[in-house]
Amino acid sequence: GSCRHRCCPGRNNACWAPGARRARCYCDSYCERTGDCCQDYPTSCRRAAVGCAVGPWGPWSGCSSPCGVGSRARSRQVTVPPRHGGDPCPDLKQRRGCLGQHPTCGTAQ
Repeated sequence: GSCRHRCCPGRNNACWAPGARRARCYCDSYCERTGDCCQDYPTSCRRAAVGCAVGPWGPWSGCSSPCGVGSRARSRQVTVPPRHGGDPCPDLKQRRGCLGQHPTCGTAQ
């Protein structure tokens, strides 16, 4: 079987080619783990692999709670999505704790 023009990232059961003796061989990056890659997978697909690239982190959001314990979040965007079994994207969101200290927090109603 040949993977020419048919390389898929991750596990994709639809990404196959007819192999020897009517058996399927696969052209997804998962085939390396299962050992059922088409013969030309290394030359056709690995060379075309593109790893994920992400942009810089955005600013942290304000605290989700004006008084007391809350959380802040920030995110970043994918600039180049992974292709053909390239490295997957790292985390795109981060969250951390914060303590809201709005001036009205200490006043009673």
